[in-house]
Amino acid sequence: MPTPVRIIVEDLLIEAEFFDTACAKDIVEALPLEARPNVWGDEFYFAIPVEHQLDKTATTRVTVGDIGYWPPGSALALFFGPTPLSRGEEPVPASEVNLVGRIKTDPAALRRVKGAARIRIERP
Repeated sequence: MPTPVRIIVEDLLIEAEFFDTACAKDIVEALPLEARPNVWGDEFYFAIPVEHQLDKTATTRVTVGDIGYWPPGSALALFFGPTPLSRGEEPVPASEVNLVGRIKTDPAALRRVKGAARIRIERP
């Protein structure tokens, strides 16, 4: 069963959920998470204190609103639009990510907080 979370960036509150996978459960156990987000096109990514290898969900085919875990950087990635590798509107990660969650409210709202100093993910 998915775990509901909220993502807070400046005055923006985004509802999301983490899936019922081992990687996602480890991320939920590490909540709350707070970091300075890096920006790569319309993607926020940031290191988290969770280490996992690629799993059965690993893919480079993500959609707007997906939340991925990127093992090479122990990083969480929030996809809200095209990235530098995109050929169209869909994001393309730098390499495979484990799909660990999904943004439930409008992910495009994250565009207005690019450059934010902090992002926080917590349980409601």
